[in-house]
Amino acid sequence: MRYLYVILVGMCVICALFFGAFSFVVHNQVVDFSVLANYSPHKSSVVLDDEGTALFRFELDRREFVPLSEVPLHVQHAFIVAEDRDFFSHSGISLRSIARSIIVNLYHMRKMQGASTITQQLVKLLFFDNKKTFSRKIKEQVYALLIELQFTKEHILETYLNHICFGCGIYGIEAAAQRFWGIHAAQLSVAQGATLAAIVNYPARYCPLVNARASCQRRDYILSSMYALNFIDAEQYKQARNQSLALVEKQPHVQLGYIKEAIRLFLENLYGKHTLYTGGLVIQATINKKIQEVAYGNFKRQISHLRKEFGELDGALLTIDSVTGAVKALVGGYDFKESQYNRALQARRQMGSLFKPIVYAVAIAQGRSFIDIEVDEPIEFGDGANLWCPRNSTDTFEGPMTLARALSFSNNIIAIKTLLRCGIDSVVSLASDLHISNVYTSGPSLALGCVDATVKEVTGAFNVFANDGVYVEPHLISWVKNEWGDKIYRHPETKNARVIDSRVAGQVTKVLSIGINRYLGRFHVADFTAPAICKTGTTNDSRICWFAGSTPHYTTVIYVGRDNNQPLGKNVYPIGTAFPIWLALHRAIDGKDGMFRYDPSLREVCVNWVTGKPAHKSSGSDVVELYI
Repeated sequence: MRYLYVILVGMCVICALFFGAFSFVVHNQVVDFSVLANYSPHKSSVVLDDEGTALFRFELDRREFVPLSEVPLHVQHAFIVAEDRDFFSHSGISLRSIARSIIVNLYHMRKMQGASTITQQLVKLLFFDNKKTFSRKIKEQVYALLIELQFTKEHILETYLNHICFGCGIYGIEAAAQRFWGIHAAQLSVAQGATLAAIVNYPARYCPLVNARASCQRRDYILSSMYALNFIDAEQYKQARNQSLALVEKQPHVQLGYIKEAIRLFLENLYGKHTLYTGGLVIQATINKKIQEVAYGNFKRQISHLRKEFGELDGALLTIDSVTGAVKALVGGYDFKESQYNRALQARRQMGSLFKPIVYAVAIAQGRSFIDIEVDEPIEFGDGANLWCPRNSTDTFEGPMTLARALSFSNNIIAIKTLLRCGIDSVVSLASDLHISNVYTSGPSLALGCVDATVKEVTGAFNVFANDGVYVEPHLISWVKNEWGDKIYRHPETKNARVIDSRVAGQVTKVLSIGINRYLGRFHVADFTAPAICKTGTTNDSRICWFAGSTPHYTTVIYVGRDNNQPLGKNVYPIGTAFPIWLALHRAIDGKDGMFRYDPSLREVCVNWVTGKPAHKSSGSDVVELYI
C-alpha cells in the first residue's frame, strides 16, 4: 500500500507540473521547431587538392542526411522494436512505457529501464544537454507533444535516424552504414539494421568498434523481438542471427595524416577551431594527390627495407613546385598512426654538406670562379684540448683541385677554406636570406653544415638554385574561402624574392648538375633524362642522411635517420638510403620537358676540374662543362 500511495502522489505531482509546463509553452510560444523542419547539420570544411578534388574534411561529426524513403522497412522496424514499439500509436509520450518503467525501477530500487519515446529522444538531441533534472524531463515531454502536433511520424522518424549517435563520433544512419560496412543506408541488411538499432541504447557499450561481442548480443536480442512481432520471418531471423558483423577496415589515408594535421594547426591559429570545423570553409591546398601517393609509397617501402638492417629509423620528405613553392607532397614520417611528430616541418636536423652550396654561392658572388684552384690538405684549428683537425669522409687529402670538383665531391677542407676566405658573416647573412633560421655557428665548422634546419627550410633554400636565384616559400595552402564564397586568405606571393644573383645561381646550379649524373651512372639509370641537380649531406657518424634534388619542375628534399639522433653506422650514405626514394619519385613525376633558367651572360667552358685548365670534351673523365 505504501508503494501504491507514493506512486499515486508522484503521478499527480507529475501531471500537475506537466500540464503547467505545457500551458506555459503553448501560450508563450518559446519553442522554435525550425531545426526539425529545416534539418541542416554543421557545415564541414573541405580541403581540395591542386586539381579541385576533395582530399579530406574537418568536421565535428560525420552526419550525412538520407530521406526515410531510402531506409529499408526492416531497418525502420528494428529501431522501433529497439527504442519505441508504440511509436506509431502514441502522441509523443507513452504512458504504458512510463508505467512499466516505474514498476520495474521500483521493483529493483534503482533505474533499470527508461521510458523515452523516439520523439522524446529526438527532442533531447535537438534542444537539451545531457543534464538529468526533473524539470528538464517535464519540458522534454512537453516538447515531444508539441512536435507530434506539428509533424508527421515519418518526418520525426526520418529526423531521428539522421541525428542519432552511433558512437565514435558517428551521427546519422547513412554515415554509420558507410563507416561500418562501406555501403549506403538503402543497402542495409536485416542483421545490419538490427546492429545499428542495438547501438543507440548505449553507444559507448554497443558500438561494434568498441565492443563487438556486446553489439552482437544486443543485435540478436533485437532480432528475436522482430521475429516475435512478425517483422521478419523465420528464415530471415535465422540468416540474420548467423551473419557476422563483417565490419570494413577504415582506410585512414595515413599518407595524408601529416598534411591534415599541418593544415589544421595553421587554420586553427588563423580562424579558431569552431570556424574550421563548422564554418563550411573551402581550403585550396597545393598537394597533388598522385604525387603524394607516389612519394608516400616509395618513402615507406624504402624505410621498411632500411629498418630490416638499421632498426627503428624514420625520416621525412617534401616536394615543392620549383617555381611557385607550392608543396606537392609531404611525408612527415613512416607512419602517422605510429607517430604524429611531423619531421618535415618540426624536426630540426644538422644540414651537413647540404649547406656547402650556400658557402660557394657567396664565394662566386664575391668574384671567385669554379675553375679557381684550392688545395685539399691537413689544417688545424685551436690547440691543446681544443685542437680540431677536420678531415674528409675518405680520410685522404687530394691536393689541388677546382672549387667545382670540391663542391661536387663535397670536400670538407676546401669548403672550410672557402668559408674563411668569404667571411663567416657573409655566409650567415645569405643563409638568413634563404630563410634558414637559427644560424648561430660562427666558427669554421659552419662550412660543414653545423646548423640545424627543418626539411621545409632546407627545401626552400636548395630550391633557390633550381629557381634562378629566387626564393619562394614552401606552402601548403593557396587560398581559403568562407561559406559564402569570399576569399578570406591567399598565400602572400610578396615573399618571393631574389636572394642570389642570376649569374651566381646559374654557376652553382651547373656544378650541382654534375653530381646527379654521377649517381645515375652508378645505378645504371638510363631512363631518367630530365635535367636535374642534387646535393647530398651526411652528418657525423651518419646520424642523418640527406638528399636534395631538383628538376626544372620540382624540388624534393629527403632525410633518413633515427629520432634519437643515434648513428646509423659506418659507411652509410645518402646514395644508398635517401637517393633511391628521390629517384623513384622523380622517375614517376618528371616526364615533362623543361630546362633550368640560366642567365644569358654566362659562358660555358670545358675544363679539367682537377687542374682548372681548358680541355676538350672527349679528353677524359676529369673534363666537365661549367659556366663562368
